[in-house]
Amino acid sequence: MTLDAWLTLAVIAAVIVSLAREIVPPAASVLAGTVALFLLGVIEAPEAFSGFSNEAPIVVAALLVLARAVDLSGILQPVVRAIFGQTRHAGALLARLLFPVAGASGFLNNTTIVAMAAPSVIELARRRGLSPSRFLIPLSYAAVLGGVITTIGTSTNLTVSGLLTRAGMDGLDLFQITPVGLPVALAGVAVVVVLAPRLLPDRSENRPTIGEGGRDFTVSMQVVEGGELDGASVEQGGLRHLRGVFLVEVEREGQVVAPVVPTEVLRGGDLLTFVGRVDDIVDLQRMGGLTSSERIQLERLGGGGHVFYEVVVGDSDLVGRTLRNIGFRARYAAAVMAIHRQGQRINAKLGEVPLRMGDTLLVLADAAFRDRWRDSRDFLLVAPLSGISPTQPRKAPLVTAITIGFVALTGLGVLPILQGALLTAFALVATGALSVAQARRAIDLNVVVLIAASFGLGAAVETSGLGAVVADVLLTVFEPFGPIGALAGVLLATLALTELVSNNAAAVLVFPVALATASSLGLDPLPFVMAVLFGASLSFLTPVGYQTNLMVYGLGNYRFLDFTRLGVPVNLITNSLLLILLPIVFPFRPV
Repeated sequence: MTLDAWLTLAVIAAVIVSLAREIVPPAASVLAGTVALFLLGVIEAPEAFSGFSNEAPIVVAALLVLARAVDLSGILQPVVRAIFGQTRHAGALLARLLFPVAGASGFLNNTTIVAMAAPSVIELARRRGLSPSRFLIPLSYAAVLGGVITTIGTSTNLTVSGLLTRAGMDGLDLFQITPVGLPVALAGVAVVVVLAPRLLPDRSENRPTIGEGGRDFTVSMQVVEGGELDGASVEQGGLRHLRGVFLVEVEREGQVVAPVVPTEVLRGGDLLTFVGRVDDIVDLQRMGGLTSSERIQLERLGGGGHVFYEVVVGDSDLVGRTLRNIGFRARYAAAVMAIHRQGQRINAKLGEVPLRMGDTLLVLADAAFRDRWRDSRDFLLVAPLSGISPTQPRKAPLVTAITIGFVALTGLGVLPILQGALLTAFALVATGALSVAQARRAIDLNVVVLIAASFGLGAAVETSGLGAVVADVLLTVFEPFGPIGALAGVLLATLALTELVSNNAAAVLVFPVALATASSLGLDPLPFVMAVLFGASLSFLTPVGYQTNLMVYGLGNYRFLDFTRLGVPVNLITNSLLLILLPIVFPFRPV
């Protein structure tokens, strides 16, 4: 190997160690590796920072904006809830979620699917008292597996089809890879369903339950008439096992039902009183079938970008008066969603509770609320919360129309995904479906930088010759075993490079190696090209191996080795199946 190849290998090894041991944040590790290779002269500036002008991080940023709009509109919550059903068993939930995701991923962009589905999956998992980390890596893996069902499932498949055409061969038909891809996808998803609950740790934050520390807030919510909870029992509506929130009483036509049994049937207009910690109360605001009259009135005042604040009542004329007497909503342009009073549970409608100095109010207001009132005597403290806004169902039709337009235009090839994603993001802001502030907060810069910086590492692997060395070593080891051995060598070479460079780059690098291998054996190159296609798409060992893995890395609070722990058995099963099916569907024919 050349000196540059050895330097590249050393830097990549250091990056992997840093990622595995969580020494610094993932984006910082990968960016530091890219900068080191640039300073060492292995790659030039255009190569080192090509990712920041590449379409991949831009597409992801735009899709994160779309994902936030879909999340806030609540349009996917009923779909995910219907998929999950009433079961609380992790394996059953995974099966109900992952097989539809894999099927959809065969025809829709898998990055889009993960971006839109992840927030709803996180919310519903938390509501069932389950850790989102049990579901997000499986969600990504299912989307990746579904991508090999059809030729349009991933851009990598289309890249390989284009390479075939450029080499003077026929491109791939839509369902040409399906006889191999469909069994592999089904087997891979089945493995994930069985093993994920056993191999993936609970990475959720440890929240104390009610009465185990923290502060309990009291909040009142109303059952929407004709909504999904109208006519459902407490058990059926999913209100019995809410995480960190307890349903205290139901008020119906002036009559109070307490305690509330699981079989109690809810009716439209019922007023439900909950007690819970602030983070969980914020989550409750996003539950379908429940609403707050205070929030509705606030939204009618106009404006967007509402966020949550905690405010502490000061020594002012608020003390001793109720929210209704004060005219809190009109006076402060804010809605009180819940009240916490140290050492005392509040058993009254929020609007009828006389305030005391030191009461903590959970307030929903616009982004300027803190600047307006933080120096006022009315409040001792005004602190914004990190939780995102409640769902905005009135914007659901608009967001649905824009989302369908994006999927249709990009899925039918009318617009490339880059242009479609950018147009969609701008449309969401221009139509008011998202405020500028909401769109800005939706973009996770850590994810964007991580994806962009990874291109520099990929460029170093390619230009230093390390990629070719890896491919040659694997092929040398396996070629003596005949056509099957050579096929395994091409597959493993592609898999190894996919974990180091982008999927498309791995396919481009190994494609000529596959052609040369087939030529040396005097065989039709199609089986070897198919090994490149599947090897480049099926990446499960590391978070940096595939774009959707990077997207869920931070969302699930994962560690680097969490991907490897589940990825190893998934890779073993799918690759073994590939080596059986590829020679059957694409036989070795002499040329």
